[in-house]
Amino acid sequence: MLILGIESSCDETGIGLYDTQAGLLSEALHSQVALHEAYGGVVPELASRDHIRRIIPLVRKTLQDGNRSLQDLDAVAYTAGPGLAGALLVGASVAESLALALGIPVVGVHHLEGHLLSPLLGENPPEFPFVALLVSGGHTQFMAVRAVGDYELLGETVDDAAGEAFDKTAQLLGLPYPGGPALSRLAEGGNPERFALPRPMLQSGDLHMSFSGLKTAVSLLVKSRGNDAHADIAASFEAAVADVLSQKALQALESTGMDRLVVAGGVGANRRLRETLSHRLGRRGARVAFPPLRLCTDNGAMIAYAGACRLGRHPQAARQPGRFTIHPRWNLQEYAQAIAPR
Repeated sequence: MLILGIESSCDETGIGLYDTQAGLLSEALHSQVALHEAYGGVVPELASRDHIRRIIPLVRKTLQDGNRSLQDLDAVAYTAGPGLAGALLVGASVAESLALALGIPVVGVHHLEGHLLSPLLGENPPEFPFVALLVSGGHTQFMAVRAVGDYELLGETVDDAAGEAFDKTAQLLGLPYPGGPALSRLAEGGNPERFALPRPMLQSGDLHMSFSGLKTAVSLLVKSRGNDAHADIAASFEAAVADVLSQKALQALESTGMDRLVVAGGVGANRRLRETLSHRLGRRGARVAFPPLRLCTDNGAMIAYAGACRLGRHPQAARQPGRFTIHPRWNLQEYAQAIAPR
């Protein structure tokens, strides 16, 4: 089965082509970083308009690079939520129109499920079951993953997600958009032990997290220290986030009896987080898997793959194109239950 995947939930237009026999054939991605840089964040209307400009040329490029044509497609998968409403509508409209014109089924995919399954596109894909740490944009969650569509929420952030904390801390340090990668680059030249920043909810006894207090502590540091301390503040902040996530990850594995952790989402590309998780979980005999770096950000490959998994395991997820709904806010467990109730 040949699946075309379309991702347009925020500020990246991603297209992927996945064959259930041959694997990922091709992918194309356009990032809107330069478009939004002047505003210090994503402008929803500009994001939607740019998706409209980019999506069809990227579909053509992906098909050409994969040596396939529209007539070869068996289904189209697209991100139906969560995300920016206007941006989601662009991808959904193109996907539904293509499927309708070609007479093939279409499947709406949950954005976080795409991230959650993206490590399975790596060279050594993890086996089910595993604990997933989703650190994507406004989401930081621990999920018990027993199969495609079988997800149990174990814990999540009660305020700022890790990605939001990275971006807000970067703003406090006067770094350019996008803040997270800029902060990580600054932190590489800093001392992570110089400032004893708090580790919020580390001893909470559950798997919930909070990063707003950490951001406040950074704000106070920035005001009391000169610019020469910024690299050390960035490194100390990174270390605090990595400490919290690695400790909570160990708790999640212990509470579920699992020995595999899968990390997915944009923050999963952070070098310090990867090193801390690999080291601490390795000492406990647990294994950790990350998606390829190029698949940490939003991309069409993960949507194509998630769509293929859905259609393979739950054929009822496919439907004929026409009437459709997007979900700017969408609970992952509710999505899974709607397609494959236990």
